[in-house]
Amino acid sequence: MKKSIQLVVAVCVFTIFGCKQNSEAASESTTENTATQGGGQSAVIDETSNPNIVQVASGSKDHSTLVTAVKAAELVDVLSNAGPFTVFAPTNAAFDKLPKGTVEGLLEPGKKDDLKNILEYHTYVGNLKTEYMQDGQEYEQVNAGKIKITKVGDKVFVNGSEIVASIPTSNGIIHVINDVLLPKNNIINSFFQIEKSVN
Repeated sequence: MKKSIQLVVAVCVFTIFGCKQNSEAASESTTENTATQGGGQSAVIDETSNPNIVQVASGSKDHSTLVTAVKAAELVDVLSNAGPFTVFAPTNAAFDKLPKGTVEGLLEPGKKDDLKNILEYHTYVGNLKTEYMQDGQEYEQVNAGKIKITKVGDKVFVNGSEIVASIPTSNGIIHVINDVLLPKNNIINSFFQIEKSVN
């Protein structure tokens, strides 16, 4: 009888210990699967939600320059947050219209603030749908600069550049444009004047 009791106790202890180990292992596994190693919002893996602004732009072959610029300006996490944001997204062809060497120059680490300012001029906090835009309206962008909307028939323009497509995302909307919007202080022109004076 005594041996039977000892055996039952031993089985119980072993079972409890085994369950505890399994629970800890499951907890560690869950932690490893959900934790991001030093990443911000952009590092969160979510396979069920609709893609956000950065994810949509990253999947577009026509916006690889914009995505490179967003990464260089360290704005990926910001534009991956809940928002909503409206991003006027220049195509690669739009960046190609800039004076030769502009993009390369702005991607240099020392020009990050200038690059960030330009990208923030393309970003509005809120969800601006074209059907709600009115001719002559102005909107204050993230960098405090203002863009102006004009309408000609069914066409909508931002600072004179036509919105050729609009793509809804999980955290806002992307309006595709074929020009790079320049703030009034025209950082790009001043950038080239400095470069010329140095050379």
